[in-house]
Amino acid sequence: MPSRTTLGGITMLWEAAAYTVLGLLAAYAATRLFPLRFPPGPLLVATGPAGGLTGGLVTYTVLGAGHPVATLPAAFITAAALLSVLAKPAKRGRHAKIRSAT
Repeated sequence: MPSRTTLGGITMLWEAAAYTVLGLLAAYAATRLFPLRFPPGPLLVATGPAGGLTGGLVTYTVLGAGHPVATLPAAFITAAALLSVLAKPAKRGRHAKIRSAT
């Protein structure tokens, strides 16, 4: 039977993989929901998983093992927050900013 630390390490690897997948899902959702603001590219594809992994691991470190209900949403929210930094401003549409000549 494997030792307890071995099982904990395997569990952590699966959780890290889940954080990365959630980051990829956030990047995919950003490109599909807002195609003009988030053009697909390598920076967007790399930022989503990096944000998910960062948010998940920080939350895992703060709360400890056994809290996937808190760490998984934190990973997705962090990925979305980091992706929002890459968003381009809207150029047209009803939410576009009107600039005056003054």
